[in-house]
This record gives sequence, structure tokens and C-alpha cells, in this order.
Amino acid sequence: MKSLSTYILALLSLTAFAQNEEKDKTDDFILERLDRQAEHYSDMAMQIWNFAELGYQERQSSQLLQDELATAGFDVQPGVANMPTAFVATYGSGSPVIAILGEFDALPGLSQKAQTTKEPVTDRGAGHACGHHLFGVGSSAAGIAVKEWMEKENQSGTIKIFGTPAEEGGAGKVYMVKAGLFDDVDVVLHWHPSNSNSADASSSLANKSAKFRFHGQASHAAGAPERGRSGLDGVEAMNHMVNLMREHVPAESRIHYVITRGGEAPNVVPEFAESFYYCRHPQADQVKKNFEWIVQAAEGAAMGTQTRMEYEVIHGLFNVVPNEVLGKMMHRNLLKVGGVYYDESEQAFAEEISKSFGDIPFSIESAKAVVPFKVIERGAGGSTDVGDVSWVVPTAGMRAATWVPGTSAHSWQAVAAGGTSIGAKGMMVAAKTLALTAAELFMSEGVIEKATDELIRRTGKDFEYKSLLGDREPPLDYRN
Repeated sequence: MKSLSTYILALLSLTAFAQNEEKDKTDDFILERLDRQAEHYSDMAMQIWNFAELGYQERQSSQLLQDELATAGFDVQPGVANMPTAFVATYGSGSPVIAILGEFDALPGLSQKAQTTKEPVTDRGAGHACGHHLFGVGSSAAGIAVKEWMEKENQSGTIKIFGTPAEEGGAGKVYMVKAGLFDDVDVVLHWHPSNSNSADASSSLANKSAKFRFHGQASHAAGAPERGRSGLDGVEAMNHMVNLMREHVPAESRIHYVITRGGEAPNVVPEFAESFYYCRHPQADQVKKNFEWIVQAAEGAAMGTQTRMEYEVIHGLFNVVPNEVLGKMMHRNLLKVGGVYYDESEQAFAEEISKSFGDIPFSIESAKAVVPFKVIERGAGGSTDVGDVSWVVPTAGMRAATWVPGTSAHSWQAVAAGGTSIGAKGMMVAAKTLALTAAELFMSEGVIEKATDELIRRTGKDFEYKSLLGDREPPLDYRN
């Protein structure tokens, strides 16, 4: 019996050694391919950085990525899910089907030159303050490297790159989920620019947004105010009631708004006014409750100001479902790739731009480090339409240090660093990690099944996806 046990242990050890050797060989091939093309992908990212196209308007950015993938041998399907800038690029056939997400939309009002002082680009109002010019290119680079490995090794299975528009408030991925584009996908991988390197199994905030429009009656504000009914009064009354409501919703709730239209002139009673609301919470069910209360406040405001109110849901996102099985695998690959190392000029840039952070701690060494793995069950901070994807397919994500440590997303400093070699280096960390993880999933037995079991456990076996958007079509004009 002892000799049999020894034999079995030896056999298992030899199997593990062979698997590790195969993975090392695969990793070396993929890393070499990506290193060889790093300058090319950096140039692509800078093209999209300069395009700086807003959600659902990313025509040049999307086309650049589609052309790159088509040239690499992918079958590209453009305009999917009734979104002109969305696409799915596919290589291979059969199972497993591994998908990588890629974004490419910019943010309004955040143009910035690639320098250490604040100076907007004068010929455009948008900027890549969330680094999506790096996101789409890095994901495409990863997919192409995996495709080249699959071709070389005659590896069965399918790799897909999803070109996902309008993440910033337009919910592009939600419409892809609703269209069934993920129905045949086994695992989804994604990444995001950041000021550090991590691959946690983490959640996010669910989010629902809407534009509330109040219609009144214009009149001379001094000569005949009694004949006017102010749309702006409706907006302000609503905002006041929602601000009172904050005391009575769960503490993790987040509600923000801007007044997008407030009138044209002080001596004219505003006939029309509009406010744009975001409503967030770690759980989608609570978002629904909070949003219903916000609608009631709007209805009450309209009644009290004798105006007419209508609202349009712009986007609705689920919280991300963490997946520990996939997260640990991605974390191991990120450790192998390592963080971002600055040269002298990059270090000088980082130290100079850090002076604009105020009291925010700055540690240049953290760009090199990989944050220890964590499971974060309840989200905080931002929201993403990756959330809806994660409720229907096991999903894992990571972050790479494309910005100087201490940088906040959606800031001019993020735009600036993203337009330098610092951003490009972080992008390649992400591309390598995604590619190594995707290849490992093709080679590993049982991991996808375990990840699927974890998803079912977290969502419940009877869960049926129904988006927070209802039946609305993609808001292709939401940035107009």
C-alpha cells in the first residue's frame, strides 16, 4: 500500500511539473509577442487618446480596433446590439469560449495636455480621464496574443473581444447582455486603468440614472410673473426633497445630480429645466427602492410648482458579482507579470505631477507593487456595466497602474499620465495579465466549472436576469 501511495504521489508530481512546464512555455510565447508589439500598441492608444470620443460617438476609436483585430485574423461583427460603435471579434471555434472586454469612450469636459500642469486641449472638450483609450487597445492586444498562441499550438476553443461603447453612463454592455451576446461565453475577463496594480475578486455599486425634465410656462419675470410656471422651480424643489431624503436611505447609498438646463435669462420664467441623477448602492434591489423614492420626489415637485414632469432612464447597472476562483488565477498571473517600472523621465514626471495632489499620499514605489489579493463582497466607489455581464457569466477583472500613484480617476492628472509612456506601460501589464489568464483557462481542466458553480452560488440557482433599464433602446444621443 505504501509503495502504491508513493507511486501515485510521484505521478501527481510529474503531472504538475509537466503542466507548469507547459504553462511557462505558453507564457513565454505570449509575453514575447506582446513585448515585440508594445510600441505599436502604444501608438494605437495615443491615437484614441487624441480622438477623445464620447459614448456612442466613438466611430474612429472603434474602427481602429476593429481594423487591428480583422488584420490579425479575427472575424469582426460590427454594430451589434443596435449600437453602431459596438462590435464582437471572434477567433477559433468550439468550447471553451473566453471573452475579453474593451472600452474606448472618453469623458466630457476633461480635456488635458500630457503634461504636469493643468492645461486643457483647446480644440476639444473631452478627455480620457478614465483611461479607456488604453483599455480597448490593451484588451485587443491580449486577444491577439492569445490568438497567435492558439494558432501555433492548434488549440481548440474560441477567443472573443467585445468592443463595448459608452461605459461612462451609456451602459453599452447592458444592451449586449440583453441581446444575448454573452449566452455562449464561458468566462469574461476585463481590466481597468488605475493608480495601482491589483486583481481582486471585488464588487461595485449598482447604479440607475435618469434625466428629469420639468415643463412650465414662460412669462415676463417682472411684468407678469403670476402667468408663469417655472421649470427651474420644479428642478429645485425636487433637488431639495431628494437632499432631505438622504438622511433616511441606507448609509451606503450614493445620490448625485447636476442641473443640465436651468433657463435662458433671469427676466424670463424658465419654461423648461432638467436635472440628471445618478442613484447608487451596493445592491441593485436597494437602488430600485431609492430610485422609486426619487421619482416620487419629482412627482411631488411638479405638483407643488404646477409644472409637468417627465423622466427618461439613461442607464441602469447591476453591481459586479465577485468570482474568487477566477480572481485568484488572474492575481497569480499579475504577480508573474509584475508592476510598472519608471525610467528617469517618467519618475520626474510622476514626482512633479504629484505636487498637484495636495495632501494625498504619494509613493512612487507602489507603481511597481501588486496589491495583495482580496475578496470584496460589497462594492464602494464607482459603478460599471461590467456588473450586468458578471451576473450571467463568471467574470474576473484587474487594475493596472496607468496613472501616477495617488491619481484620482476622472481627473486632469489621469488624462495627462494616460497620454504618456506611463499609461502605455500600465496598459501592457494589463494586456500580459489578461492574455496569460485567458491561455491558462484554455489549458486548465475544471476551473471554468468551479467558477460557474461560484457564480450560481452567489446569484442563486433561480436567478433570472432582468436589466434595470427596462425596454429602452440604447441612448445613442445621451451625450448630445
